[in-house]
Amino acid sequence: MHIAMLSPIAWRTPPRHYGPWESAVSNLTEGLVSRGHNVTLFATGDSVTSGKLHAVCAQGYEEDYSIISKVWECLHISELFEHAEEFDIIHNNFDFLPLTYTGLISTPVVTTIHGFSSPGILPVYRKYNGKVFYVSISDADRSPDLDYIKTIHHGIDINEFDFQPEPDDYLLFFGRIHHDKGAKEALEIAKICNKKLILAGIIQDDAYYNQYIEPHLNNNNVVYAGSVGPVKRNQLLGKATALLHPINFNEPFGLSVIESMACGTPVIAFNKGSMPELIENGKNGFIVNTVSQAIDAVAHISDIDRACCRRRVEKYFTTNHMVEKYIQVYETILEKMIKEEHRH
Repeated sequence: MHIAMLSPIAWRTPPRHYGPWESAVSNLTEGLVSRGHNVTLFATGDSVTSGKLHAVCAQGYEEDYSIISKVWECLHISELFEHAEEFDIIHNNFDFLPLTYTGLISTPVVTTIHGFSSPGILPVYRKYNGKVFYVSISDADRSPDLDYIKTIHHGIDINEFDFQPEPDDYLLFFGRIHHDKGAKEALEIAKICNKKLILAGIIQDDAYYNQYIEPHLNNNNVVYAGSVGPVKRNQLLGKATALLHPINFNEPFGLSVIESMACGTPVIAFNKGSMPELIENGKNGFIVNTVSQAIDAVAHISDIDRACCRRRVEKYFTTNHMVEKYIQVYETILEKMIKEEHRH
């Protein structure tokens, strides 16, 4: 099976620090190649893969602002579709734009929908519903307007995350510094609990950071660690008492949640989006609705067995688990195409 894997070009695949879509694509690509599948990864030129890399854009437009995103997205996507007949299947991880090419080719296309940026993009998905096969990354993130072939949760390479049975005494916020992710709420929770808080992640909203985060930083009990790479991420997640995830939007998945649990660190999350699919309340963290409930959860965090957090990831959220499910989807699609060809 020759698979064309289309990754976004905002960041390198895999990303150096932030880039959840590119991270998921990398985990899937490497998992497929390790099983002997022939994968051509369409990504930025500085991407790293054990498959075959096909690139027209030198690096991510979020890392080089001289790159005009729309221009290079068009060149990147069209490059794959102009080679469509070379592949058995195309796996689109690049949102809605590639769907508009699918009526021009005969190679089957599966699209992983990594979340809806707004309801305004749904008309494109609706137009190609039935022609393209859609995979959701959580049951919570499904649109009632669309048909899906499967929900496949993201998986991570468990070996990149060390289990830490004995944490240090601090709380961690790990994600975009943005209203959606609830950095301000994390600060409130930590302050009332009288706990040290470390924040890590890219600053996606400068005004939000300047108003709600920066005035509280003191290099003592409120620390901003910046956007961290894999080694620092492993250390910060593993040594935290808990990960605070007080989100203000319906999270489509939440990679940091399973990365935290892989280290043994329980998660306290607001009950939105996919959180109930990732967290078993009281077993590997707490699902809460308010800041005050989160504060109560911090007081009970020692009730959580950190080994249980790790086991849940090993059981449901590994790269192996994800890859097996995608292979089943590819095989189902190819069988369906063969049956339809015979029918004609």
